[in-house]
Amino acid sequence: MRELAHIELFAEKLVLLLPAGIGNGSHCSYGIRTTQPTGVVEFVPDLRPTIGDLFTVWGQPLSARRIASFRGAVTAWVDGKRWHGNVRAIPVRRHSEIVIEVGGYVPPHTFFLFSGQP
Repeated sequence: MRELAHIELFAEKLVLLLPAGIGNGSHCSYGIRTTQPTGVVEFVPDLRPTIGDLFTVWGQPLSARRIASFRGAVTAWVDGKRWHGNVRAIPVRRHSEIVIEVGGYVPPHTFFLFSGQP
């Protein structure tokens, strides 16, 4: 069974969209994937995925100084709380709201209302 999390990316105070189709190959589906460009990520919880796993499957770099092609100090929030560890190690959990940014501060959302959620 797949679970859902919401991930927002910002670079230079602008939204970066996670494209649809991350982790969906023509003959396979990874344990973490996107189906629409909404920031909603589907994942298999038993695999204990991280944001680093998502970026690896996407084929984009993520580090303390880079998000995709954008460079600078990277900051992250999980459910509205500042993440102080390795950004690639952020766990992707059921209904998490994860915000990662570079090049300016955008106040992070603390939650995301998933379809069917009260």
